[in-house]
Amino acid sequence: MTSIKGFFRGKTKLQPIWIFVIAIFIFFSFMSEYFLSWGNITNILVQTSTIGLIALGMTLVMINGNIDLSVGATLGLAASLAVGLQDISMTLAIAAALGAGIVLGAINGLIVWKTGVNAFIITLGAMLGVRGLLFVYTGEQSFYASNFAFSDFGMSSIGPMPVLAIIFLVCVLIMHLVLTRTSHGRNTFAVGGNPEASIDAGIRLGRHMMINFIIVGFFAALAGVLLSSQMGASTPNLGRDYELWVITAVVLGGTKLTGGYGSILGTLGGVLAIGILRNGMNLMQVPAFYVLVVLGVILISVLIIDKKVNAPSTKEVRI
Repeated sequence: MTSIKGFFRGKTKLQPIWIFVIAIFIFFSFMSEYFLSWGNITNILVQTSTIGLIALGMTLVMINGNIDLSVGATLGLAASLAVGLQDISMTLAIAAALGAGIVLGAINGLIVWKTGVNAFIITLGAMLGVRGLLFVYTGEQSFYASNFAFSDFGMSSIGPMPVLAIIFLVCVLIMHLVLTRTSHGRNTFAVGGNPEASIDAGIRLGRHMMINFIIVGFFAALAGVLLSSQMGASTPNLGRDYELWVITAVVLGGTKLTGGYGSILGTLGGVLAIGILRNGMNLMQVPAFYVLVVLGVILISVLIIDKKVNAPSTKEVRI
């Protein structure tokens, strides 16, 4: 039992990304007099909350050895449902939005489970299909919130903390506990690390992976509801390319593309690294496309270093 606990502690330890987060935090605090202001710190949390929420679910899916490319389209559909159905009922609108995310996640997981086709291909098709469905539903038009309480919620605060930032941080805590303190979390590592051994241990791989796809679908929908609340509107293109930002954040946080390794705290570090870079470079009036260049270089460097450092263990797993 001790060895098993030690194994999972090793799988969830803090990632080196936090060294990078601290470094750029210190760097930008010297480069801009506005960076350390409380308003700017909370602004970073709010700006990263959308990508961050999806990244929480994506972490579980990727530790499983899968991936979900449909999260951006799911976000867009949920946002349009949340805004578009407000005239009928605000409760119905939010329930429909979150329900759509859960259903789409379940469909993705079920197809991957029953067909055995790579999740990359399945969710790529889902991304295209859901985005097309979104354009059909909206008629290629933007929707605007008719309920002022809904749009006010996205801009509200509890004390000095924005509500969106609080929701994000609470979800981080919950998902960290799920991954490190529950049997589902332990099974997530086991399935991603060694599927054959997991089957021998009595873990139902298909059902387990389906649950994680449902979780990421729910978080994508929740992100869509909160983002549309913050904007007071939704557009058919909302969430486009979010899947790339999310996957980048999760990989920067130390989760392996091959599965079996990762942590929620590492993902939080990856999300904050992206948010701090974008915010800090914006305060320095650096053109936005340079952020993409920097992140691209960092991501490729992380993957190369990880490949070099873990080459022996990778060969061992293949054997």
